[in-house]
Amino acid sequence: MKNNDQMKEYVLKKAVENDIKFIRLWFTDVQGFLKSFAITVEELENAMSEGMGFDGSSIEGFSRIEESDVIAMPDPSTFQILPWSPKQHGVARMFCDILEPDGSHFGGDPRWVLKRTLKKAKEMGYTFYVGPELEFFYFRSNEGAPEILDKGGYFDLTTLDVASGLRRDTVLYLEAMGIGVEYSHHEVAPSQHEIDLRYTDALSMADNAMTYRLIVKEVATRHGVYATFMPKPLFGVNGSGMHTHQSLFKDDRNIFYNPDDKYQLSNEGKAYISGMLEHSKEIVAITNQWVNSYKRLVPGYEAPVYISWARRNRSTLVRVPMYKPGKENSTRIEFRCPDPACNPYLAFSVMLAAGLKGINESYPLKDPIEENIFEMDEKKREQAGIETLPNNLFEAVKIMEKSELVKETLGNHIFEKFIENKKIEWERYRTHISLYELENYFSVL
Repeated sequence: MKNNDQMKEYVLKKAVENDIKFIRLWFTDVQGFLKSFAITVEELENAMSEGMGFDGSSIEGFSRIEESDVIAMPDPSTFQILPWSPKQHGVARMFCDILEPDGSHFGGDPRWVLKRTLKKAKEMGYTFYVGPELEFFYFRSNEGAPEILDKGGYFDLTTLDVASGLRRDTVLYLEAMGIGVEYSHHEVAPSQHEIDLRYTDALSMADNAMTYRLIVKEVATRHGVYATFMPKPLFGVNGSGMHTHQSLFKDDRNIFYNPDDKYQLSNEGKAYISGMLEHSKEIVAITNQWVNSYKRLVPGYEAPVYISWARRNRSTLVRVPMYKPGKENSTRIEFRCPDPACNPYLAFSVMLAAGLKGINESYPLKDPIEENIFEMDEKKREQAGIETLPNNLFEAVKIMEKSELVKETLGNHIFEKFIENKKIEWERYRTHISLYELENYFSVL
């Protein structure tokens, strides 16, 4: 593996060899929106050594006016050429860490939150791997009522799936940027699709997820349509999730696997699941951060709202995919409630923190629920001790507000800014007069 100086030399050489003129420096705000500004290749060497200063007060959840100056420090390991850029005077991108003027890490940088959490895992001897399944919809445009492109269903391979070409171009762009893809397919709902990224370490995957969302939208625009990661854009069909597969490794060994257990789960694996279940209500405001997120998190439509775990049962919040002989390292835990409009740096951080808490404090794990919970009545769920996730963003934020786990993980800056922002979002939603209200009440009340 190259050291940092070697990586810088590699980037400079790669830029010259590929006639790169512009480098876009990427970072995210607290809500997970991708931000960027461009420098010329002549500034690249200085940028990698000194960073590039900018006014953070204009970025959501970053600095106040009186403490606005921050520095974007490019991470040379993330240098990739944008495959749709021109061959002459091309464009590349690099993710940045955001620093204070004195060189210390900026508390409002989501990437730093994930790095801090991964460091805690590393101190315990663990490497955290994730594999998210990001679903999305294609529509004719982003104006007016959503108009679907097809009426296809899950894994359809027919003329109904007119978006095959869009998925193909998206996969080619992802691979051109060094992002491994496992498979792509039509999802359950009309005009809904999924491209699964190859399992990798959590920091790389958070960067990859941000890149993925941009590429999906870029390709859609080039084809004259619109792609959205909005969790629930259509009534009466499945919403878009980001089921997140997770595992912890020590060296080359998956610590979740135990061949002698009836579930093939180690004590660490069970405690990790228990930690996720125990703290799921606290972290859901991060993994599902929008008012619209909770239109997806309702019983039915494969939405995982019930706080329980299972192996085959997809109505539970956590699923442990069945073990395959000879595939011990594939043992993993699937957290099913996150949606693809979350901030992946923060989402991966709180998921890992919840799991590590379970391991550190040896949380006991309840028995799995293999029965379809969607078909249980309320009394039966109560008897089984099955709780549900918050019903809306306001409930989720109120629970998160009391969470020491989330506050410690995010740090005071992001914790406070995130809550402040979400309370504003909820108040705007609460006072909005919707089309539903006008259609149902205006002419009769």
